[in-house]
Amino acid sequence: MELSKILSISGRPGLYKMVGESKNGLIVESLDDGKKFPVFAHERISSLKEISIYTETDDISLRKVLKKMEEVLDRKPVDNPKKASGSELKSLFEQVIPDYDKEAVYVSDIKKVFTWYNLLLEKDMLDFPEEEDETGEEKTEENVQKTPDNKEKDD
Repeated sequence: MELSKILSISGRPGLYKMVGESKNGLIVESLDDGKKFPVFAHERISSLKEISIYTETDDISLRKVLKKMEEVLDRKPVDNPKKASGSELKSLFEQVIPDYDKEAVYVSDIKKVFTWYNLLLEKDMLDFPEEEDETGEEKTEENVQKTPDNKEKDD
């Protein structure tokens, strides 16, 4: 499933899948219990595709963070992130993203990312399609060339 179709709604726990549009907003389905309901334009809605994590050098997309978590954790869930201590969560997150910005990324953010990872893993929704560039072409090894100074550039 595309990350743009998975939503976080401010003030509501969990994640939601966009299933349709209404006159005044969206129709979403809870990934927790499968209930469908409308959300309106005045509610703060973020697609997971829009979310990124601050690092010391640059931001990293949530898609890449989730993929890295999947690798580091060997597709195993994080044990009860809501009850884990802040130091345990920070330590585990540092294994996933060693250069995350410790000043800008709060324990509550880390807890939320681990909770989302667990939910997406449980629902077998961690296999995201490859990102596309502006031309609609998938970024793959074949359409990335090396320049003379050994830097990659897109076709």
